Amino acid sequence: MSILGIINSDPALKKLIDAAFQDNPNTGYDLKFFVKEDEIFEFLNYDLPEIVVINFSDPTVNIDKVVSHIWDDKGILNFGIVGLFHGDKDAEESLLKKYKSINVLTLLDNYRLRTHLVKIIQIIAENYQIIFQREFARNLLDSASGSFTIDNDILAVPLYAGIGATVLAQRGLINPDNKMHLQLALGELIVNAVEHGNCGITYDEKTEGMENGLSVVELVAEKCKDPLIRKKKVEFSWDIQSDCTSFTIRDEGKGFDVAAHLKKIATQDAMSLHGRGIRMASMLSTELKYNDTGNQVTLLLRHDPSVEHEVPVGFSHEQVVNTQKGDIVLRENEPSDYIYYIASGKYSVFHNQKKVGSLSTQDIFMGEMAFLLNQRRSATIRADGPGKLILITRKAFVSIIREYPHYGIFLSKLLARRMVRANDQNAALIAQIKK
Repeated sequence: MSILGIINSDPALKKLIDAAFQDNPNTGYDLKFFVKEDEIFEFLNYDLPEIVVINFSDPTVNIDKVVSHIWDDKGILNFGIVGLFHGDKDAEESLLKKYKSINVLTLLDNYRLRTHLVKIIQIIAENYQIIFQREFARNLLDSASGSFTIDNDILAVPLYAGIGATVLAQRGLINPDNKMHLQLALGELIVNAVEHGNCGITYDEKTEGMENGLSVVELVAEKCKDPLIRKKKVEFSWDIQSDCTSFTIRDEGKGFDVAAHLKKIATQDAMSLHGRGIRMASMLSTELKYNDTGNQVTLLLRHDPSVEHEVPVGFSHEQVVNTQKGDIVLRENEPSDYIYYIASGKYSVFHNQKKVGSLSTQDIFMGEMAFLLNQRRSATIRADGPGKLILITRKAFVSIIREYPHYGIFLSKLLARRMVRANDQNAALIAQIKK
C-alpha cells in the first residue's frame, strides 16, 4: 500500500479522515498522521510522498514552518497538496493566496471532507503525471496539453481548476499572485458548464432557489436525479504554447444566446452572484470567447515574461516528434541510444508482433528500460493516434541528471510504479490462466 501522509493534530479532524477512508476501504493507501515537527520533516524528506494532506487550520502544528521547509527544498516540491481547513476560522481565498508558492491543488472545508476527500485523492493519483513533474516537465518542453472529463459534482470542481492553475504556476508562466485568481475563475466557468449547461438551471430558477435558501450544490443535485442529466459530462482541457495558454470548457447542454447574456451581465451589480464566473474570467484573461452555440468557452491567457524561472532550461531544445496513427516510434531490437518523453497521445506496445501493453502520458517516458540498461529495444511501439514525443539523447539525459540529482529520484519512483503495475498484470494473467 502507498503511504498517505496527513499533517494534523486535531483529533476531531482525524476521526473525520478515518471515517472517510473507512467508507472507502479499497483505496490502496496506508494513512500516517504526523504532528511532531521532526517527524513531519523526515517524512517529507525521505518518504518521497506524492500526495500530502495538510490541515491548514491546525491549532498545534506550525504550518508556516512546514510550508517554508517545502518551498526551501526544491527537491521535495514534486507532490500534490490537499489542504483542509475550518470554515469558521479561515477563508478559502485567503489560504489559496497565502500558500500560492506550493502545490495546493484544492482546499476542503470540514463539512465536505467525508464525502470528497477520498474522491479527490483518487483523482490526483490518477493524474500524477500532470502534477508531480514541476520544473522537470518545464525543462522538457515549452508546450503541453492536458484534459479532464468532469462529472456534475460541484464540490469536486475546485480540484480540477486547481490543477489547471497549478500547471501554469509550476512552470513559472504566471505570477504566483495570479494563481488563486486563475483557479477561482476556471472554477466558476466549470461550475457554469455544470449548472447552466448540463443541468439547464435557468437564471430565474437559480434566483428562486437562492431566495429559498438553496445552494448551487443542492440545485445541481436535484437536477441530477434525472439519469439523462446525471450522465452528462464537462470537458476541461488546456493547451500551453510558448507565449500563452488556452483553457477550454465544453458542456453537453443546449447552449445559450451569448450576446444577450453578456449584455445582461453588463447591467448587473459587480457583486451579483449571477455572471460572476464570466466577470472574473474576463478580468483575468487576454481573451474570453464562446462558440456560436454557447456550450463552449475558451479562456486565453498570456504568459507573464517578468516571472523569473528558478530552474534553467534543460531539455527544451530537444527534438519534438509529432506522431500520427500508425507511426512506428520504436522498433524491437534496434539500438536504444535515446528515450522519449510522452507529451501527448496513446501508444501500443508489441512484442513478437503481439500487443502486450499500452503507453500514455501517465507513463511519462517511453523506452527507458533498454535505454538505462544500454540494451536493444525489447518491443515495437506504435502510435494509436496523433501525439507528441520529445526525443532525449543519452548525453542530454545524463547531463540533466548530473545537474538536477533529484530528477533521479523521480525516475526511480517512475520505474518502481512500472514494476508494480507489471507485477499486478502478471498476477492477473496467471489467475486467468489457472481459471
